[in-house]
Amino acid sequence: MSVKKEPSGRRSVQVEVEVPGTPEQVWQAIASGPGISAWFVPTQLDGRAGGSLALDFGGGMVSSAKIVDWQPPRRFVAEDTSWLQGGPPVATEWSVESRGGGKCIVRVVHSLFASTDQWDDQLGSTENGWPGYFRVLRHYLTHHRGEPSASFVLMAPTTVAPATAWTQFARALGVPAPKLGQALRCAPPGGAAFVGTVQAVDDQKEGQGIMVHLQEPAPGIALANAMNCMGMCMATLQAYFYGPRAAAAAAQQAHWQSWLVALFPPAAESASG
Repeated sequence: MSVKKEPSGRRSVQVEVEVPGTPEQVWQAIASGPGISAWFVPTQLDGRAGGSLALDFGGGMVSSAKIVDWQPPRRFVAEDTSWLQGGPPVATEWSVESRGGGKCIVRVVHSLFASTDQWDDQLGSTENGWPGYFRVLRHYLTHHRGEPSASFVLMAPTTVAPATAWTQFARALGVPAPKLGQALRCAPPGGAAFVGTVQAVDDQKEGQGIMVHLQEPAPGIALANAMNCMGMCMATLQAYFYGPRAAAAAAQQAHWQSWLVALFPPAAESASG
């Protein structure tokens, strides 16, 4: 964790990634609802100063923020007053910096003002989550920019430890010991299979996960992980599909939701079983 602390009380974390595209092309990916939905989470965005940003993380978790600065195609800032329950507002600054050669730097900075370290862990956890999503952003801009896209995000809370949950999750996906380049094929009952190869394996303090480059049911990316989220272990399955088959592939969401809930049943159901 690398929370920067300033004498003014401002605390911040910063993450950046180099991606292909002009500033205008990259701006569309980070500052529009369809663009953000293609690599992060389903998003509604009213792009203007005074507008709003709503990020749907699944499981009823929606982050709503007000846009307080809007400077296309370079920078916007959104302020969320409810992200840290009982805590200070969190400002998130997005910026695009041209590096020439058809590349840009995307930078995200989360900041808040506080006189104690009470919220540093939450900032640090947010910092640790961005590299995985930035891999999806880079893949999207490299291979599928401008194509139709569709996505879903599914979550299932579990009372077991993240390491135990991940062992169960990975086994169900057919990759009990995932390795880079490993083939993956997994199908929910009654639904179309995910077919692809493992592109990244993550092992963090908060938990573990993988990124899969999909060929079926449509070209795209799947993310699967079991992570500690504010004191609770959460199993998450996200999928991003591109091209003419994207919508039909995302329509398989209900099958995957049933599969995930069967794998990690609600606590009351687990106890009664």
